[in-house]
Amino acid sequence: MEILGIDIGGSGIKGAIVNTKTGEYVTERHRIETPQPATPEVIAETLAKIVKHFNYNGKIGCGFPAVIQNGVIKTASNIDKSCIGVNANKLFSQHTGCDVKVYNDADVAGFAELKFGKVKAFKGLALFLTIGTGIGSALFYNGKLIPNSEFGHVYMHNKLIAEHFASDAVRKKEDLKWKVWGKRFNQYLKQLEKILSPELIILGGGTSKKFDKFSEQLTIKTPVEPAQLLNHAGIIGAALLA
Repeated sequence: MEILGIDIGGSGIKGAIVNTKTGEYVTERHRIETPQPATPEVIAETLAKIVKHFNYNGKIGCGFPAVIQNGVIKTASNIDKSCIGVNANKLFSQHTGCDVKVYNDADVAGFAELKFGKVKAFKGLALFLTIGTGIGSALFYNGKLIPNSEFGHVYMHNKLIAEHFASDAVRKKEDLKWKVWGKRFNQYLKQLEKILSPELIILGGGTSKKFDKFSEQLTIKTPVEPAQLLNHAGIIGAALLA
């Protein structure tokens, strides 16, 4: 089956049509910058543009940077606060004319890794992290997704929320060298290791493509690996869940 997957991020909204049996794109990825402020209506309008670009009419899966419960947006850290309480399934379906299902963005990316990547057939507790504008997380136990974990919002020793301390957006804003940022990110991973005792940590998002630039700074005991699907996982997982 071929389904349109869309990854809604703090900086860009990206979509592609995906073969859900193979996990491969059947079109080129199309990206539009996330409008600011990222209100529900303008996000919905941007989704409609992506649907029009592909001349698509069918099911759509969306990854969204928030806690999502039955299609309703419950939090807003890197999007406009007016999103909270909105039924995204309903709003996005109205604007696109398609049946849209919305899920937490890290959960959809992690789900893609579960089906086609590093978490496939993994037995035990695995933590998937997406590193971008913020830090998203997906937790898996014996191949089962535990949704809406939001470990990017744990507090660090300096009282900062983790994604305000160690996200890729912070690295860019503070112009940190990869090794400097890697040491900072390692502090965050140590915090998660204490809380969760995971058996595997997988890093996704655009930063996963640069893993070799900071991997030597990661000193935790838990094995840490870059995602197999890199930053394509969000689109693929969204299509799979739809």
